[in-house]
Formats: sequence, structure tokens, C-alpha cells
Amino acid sequence: MVRKRRWTRYGRLPLVAVGAVLAAVTAAGTVSIERADATPRAERIPAAANVPAPPPVDAPQTPAATPPVTAPPSPVPSADPSAVPSADPSPVPVPTASAEAATLPAFGAYLDYGPLGVARMTKLSDWLDGADLRVGHTYLPGDRWSNIEGSPTFLDSWAKWRRDRDDRLFVLNVPMLERNEAHIPDAAVRTLLRQGAAGDFDRHFRVLAERLVALRVPDTVVVLGWEMNGITYTHRCGPDPTAWKAYWKRIVTTMRAVPGQKFRFDFAPTRGLDAVPWTDCYPGDDVVDILGMDAYDQPSGKSFDEQVSEPYGLQRHVDFAAEHKKPISYPEWGLFRNGDNPEYMRRMLAWMDEHKAVYNTLTDYCPHGVWQCRQNPRAAQVYRTVLSGRDRPALPLPVPARPVEPAGPPKCSPVRLGDWAERVLGGRLCLRFHAWERPS
Repeated sequence: MVRKRRWTRYGRLPLVAVGAVLAAVTAAGTVSIERADATPRAERIPAAANVPAPPPVDAPQTPAATPPVTAPPSPVPSADPSAVPSADPSPVPVPTASAEAATLPAFGAYLDYGPLGVARMTKLSDWLDGADLRVGHTYLPGDRWSNIEGSPTFLDSWAKWRRDRDDRLFVLNVPMLERNEAHIPDAAVRTLLRQGAAGDFDRHFRVLAERLVALRVPDTVVVLGWEMNGITYTHRCGPDPTAWKAYWKRIVTTMRAVPGQKFRFDFAPTRGLDAVPWTDCYPGDDVVDILGMDAYDQPSGKSFDEQVSEPYGLQRHVDFAAEHKKPISYPEWGLFRNGDNPEYMRRMLAWMDEHKAVYNTLTDYCPHGVWQCRQNPRAAQVYRTVLSGRDRPALPLPVPARPVEPAGPPKCSPVRLGDWAERVLGGRLCLRFHAWERPS
């Protein structure tokens, strides 16, 4: 069927009207005709600043086991730490990036196991005047193998946090044996270490590696068998250092065999001699990527200088890492036996900056912490002063709004001729009347 043209709406009337208008205004004076509203609609709307919304926070989650820490954990204060008033509520200028700032350690804090820890990182950053906490740190529960394999529901929130930005670092403490805090006797530990060295537990670490890759965090820093030179954990080295080192190698080899992995393995003893020299447990340069140290302010009465110079102390850690061409880290550090010690806080922060640690994470609950622990106000002030605003991302520059030009008489008078006529003419007619002013 041939479609008939309909003239009832788009008839010849608009063209006649155009001619009539032009004839009338030409008699009055000089006329100029221009397109009005030629700018596309999208360009006429001022662009908004690209400020991302904060990620949603899931409900808190508690794992099945007690946190593996240097000291028995104290309860976190019920008051929200973010409620601590700022000493200076005025806006802090954004610091300019410098070569020196680029070499400072990435830092963060251990704040909780699961989603609550992720949520608290934002609040801690606010308390530090927008400092960029680029390191997220948590622990796998060591009560049973199914948890050491890394339950996806446990790791989901941390994996999402890591994926949100390319420059973030996810640090995961991984126990080497189940019942990791069950005070297993040395003879039983020795047997377990030898079983691990023989490959009896490989499957658990393969599952963990596959889950981390599936969660798209294949570059996780794995702090494997931390504080092995002490007596706290079942995965301790002392009962059989030879078997322990063979077992470490076995785990690393198993996890590195998983396609897509980019893991870095952090060997992190506790500072000092402890039960055995931590150098006796070092498994070899081929299976260690970072040489870490858990360094708390202890024992009572020991100065920071003594912590540096003691056997297997901070200086030995730095020297050993240099000998083996390994970067250093401090996965756990904080206050302890000497209470609210601002001198330790100042010196430890300076030490980590000076020696360019890859990362550090403060253990932030009582008695170690400063933000979630109100009993350390002087050390908290030092921590906040030193790290306030550090590595804060530059704020996006505001997009200037497109100036809105006044319509009507100041420039020209638009003439509405109808949609069809404007499509034919390629725009809306706007008439300028240049000859209305009479010479004086």
C-alpha cells in the first residue's frame, strides 16, 4: 500500500509564514538569521564531578577461631572510634605528590577479620584526615582445615576491597596447621611438620590458592606461618626446623603451581631471639619474596634503641634482608608491654620510613593500637600527626559549568516555526534587529 503524505500537520503553511515574517522584518531594518539551540543537549548540561560513592558495607562477620595475635586480644571499645573529635576541623590542603612520598611504605591496620574490618578502614582514614590506607590485612582462622582453605564468604569483602583499586595490597596471614592455637606439644608438632613436608596437606593450600585466583586477588601477599620462632602457634619451627623449612617450600610450590597466581610469600618472625633464632627457620631465597617482622614494644623496660640492637632485632632484620636481596615488611607492630609510649611510636614510624618497608600494618586494638584503643592517647597523637593526610589521593578538579547565555532580546528573538520547518532549515530561526536604533 502506498503511504499518502499528510499535510494536515506539516503543510506548506510554515514556509509561507517564514516568507511573511522575513518580509515584515526586512521592511523594519537589517535582519540577520542564525541557528538557535544548535548545541547538542548533552553539551548544554554541566558535567558533575566524578566522585565515586563509597562501597556498601556488609553485616559484620566473626570467624570460628580466635584471632592469631601476639598477645591475648582485648575487647574493642563499644564507642565508635570515628567519634573522636578532630583536633583541627578545618579542611586540610591536598599535599602535592613528591618523589619522597612515593618511596614511603604503603600502610594500613588490622581492624577486624571480615567486613567490619573493611568498613573500619574508611573511618580510620577519616580520622587520619583522608590518609590513603592502601593495605588491607586479615587472618584465616586456624581452627580447622576448612577455614585454612579460605571460605569464600569470609574472603569476599576483602577481595572486593582489593579489586576496587589497582594500587591496593591485600595481606593474608595463613596458618600452616589446623588447631593452630591449641597448645599442641612439641612431639605432636614435630610429627605434623614431617607430614606436611611429605605432602600430606598439599590439597588444602591448593584449594586456598584456587579460591584466591577465582576471587581475582591472585597477587595476595601471603604471610605464611608467622611468628614461627615463638611458642604460641602449632605451626612453630622449634620442634623441627628442618621439617618446617621443607614444609614451607612444599606449600609455596603447591600454591605457585595454580594457574593465574601472582602470590608473594612473606616470611615474618617475631622480633628478637624468642624460642629459636628466626634465621634457623629461613626456608631459602627461592621461596621467600618479602622478609617481614612482627615487632611490638616489648618486653617491659626495653628501649627502642635496644630493640634495634638486640640479637635478631630490628637491625639484624634489615641486614639479613639486604644480604638476601629481599624487601622488608612489618605485618604486625604496635604498643605492648610499655603502655602508652609516644617515643616508641615516633621511632618505629621513622624506622619503617627510613628503611622503605614494602608495607606495614598496625595491630589496632588494645593494648597495641591507637584508634580503637583509648588507653594510648599520647601514642595516638604521634601516629595521627605523622600519618595525617599521607598519600591522600588528589581530589578531582571541579568541571566548570558551561556558561548559560541569556535567551531573547539581548541577542536575538527566536521564532518558532514548527518541528518540520526547523528540520528543513537545520535549526531554529533567531532574528537579530540591527536597525531599530535611530541615530541621534
